[in-house]
Amino acid sequence: MKSLIHSILLTLIVIGGFTVKCQAEIIYELRRYTAHEGKLDDLLTRFRDHTCDLFTKHGMTNLAYFVPFENDKNQLVYFLSFPSREARDQSFKNFVNDPAWKDAFAKSREDGPLVEKVESLFLTETDFSPENGFKTADEARLFELRTYTATPGHLSNLDARFRDHTIELFEKHGITNIAYFHLMPDQEGAEKTLVYLIAHKSIMDRGVSFKAFGQDPAWQTARKASEENAGGSLTEKGGVNFEFLVPTDFSPVK
Repeated sequence: MKSLIHSILLTLIVIGGFTVKCQAEIIYELRRYTAHEGKLDDLLTRFRDHTCDLFTKHGMTNLAYFVPFENDKNQLVYFLSFPSREARDQSFKNFVNDPAWKDAFAKSREDGPLVEKVESLFLTETDFSPENGFKTADEARLFELRTYTATPGHLSNLDARFRDHTIELFEKHGITNIAYFHLMPDQEGAEKTLVYLIAHKSIMDRGVSFKAFGQDPAWQTARKASEENAGGSLTEKGGVNFEFLVPTDFSPVK
């Protein structure tokens, strides 16, 4: 009997370890398209009518699609996820070779190309990123994409401050944590970059929330202690950047 129990426990451990490994292999891609002047609506139509469905067909998970709140550069910003980097490459290979995509691509370009530039970042979730953070809400929201550049050797300190203090204080002050990422090791700046996505009820609520957060004694104490421990600021000068994003009508997350 003891032998049977031992075998079952070993099996559960192996299965559990496999599950964790599979979850850890999930990777994310943040893609940014800059459309040619006057072509953004056509690009959005192509995604709405063709691209998103074909992504799903070829094993990609559509997470969220946005346009910047002030979109003077004619951009589309979106997140995808994949079981692994290898799966991602295979999915895109299958996608671009799909006759349905080739047909949609050709027809959309009859009056000229739609996309001027494509930028891409490969990401993995941090250990403090919320589970199932990419979920929709009952009311429309304003999203905010934030990128922090840590001072040399202090990304782990920055992570610890978010893990132990910031994310809870964000929620306390009405800021919704969606997802937190590190760049994959082969990405430029991976050793010093934290990327995260949060949401607000509105641009006005965002201002109120961040003001209250900044004035919270708990935040001020945590910030002071973290900087004293690191011997200075955890982020480089000019190393906090943010962008407001609005979900498209076809975004799974709104």
